[in-house]
Amino acid sequence: MSCCTFGYLDPECQRTGNTNKKNDIYSFGIILFVLITGKKAVVKVCGENIHILQWVIPIVKSGDIRNIVDTRLQGEFSINSAWKVVEIAMSCISQNAVERPDISQILVELNVCLSLDRVWSNGERARDINEMSSLTAEEDTAPLAR
Repeated sequence: MSCCTFGYLDPECQRTGNTNKKNDIYSFGIILFVLITGKKAVVKVCGENIHILQWVIPIVKSGDIRNIVDTRLQGEFSINSAWKVVEIAMSCISQNAVERPDISQILVELNVCLSLDRVWSNGERARDINEMSSLTAEEDTAPLAR
């Protein structure tokens, strides 16, 4: 992943010009937001170009997940799985690079998302996110987005 891709650039990398693994984690967080929203890293809102985080973070803070998830899904998605992806993305974009998870932690958490999605798509009652997280090998260190 390139530290210099417009819209995906870690502010620390932009400020210092130094690159490291945590810059890539930030970029991956932006990719997760792009995937879950179906929007580009730089979005047009009311005729103005803004970074996806300027658009998505206030919606995350309001707790309105349905206004974040790609509208092409037409509401057909697991709320718990969507929240988990948003929580992972939020941990990746932490302003303090030291607080960003390692890619191995992200992988564990994304596997939780897949488990939640499988339960939901099979028509069964989705388990609580905290219950699913307790099944992972590592402790959940990602901050909650809600």
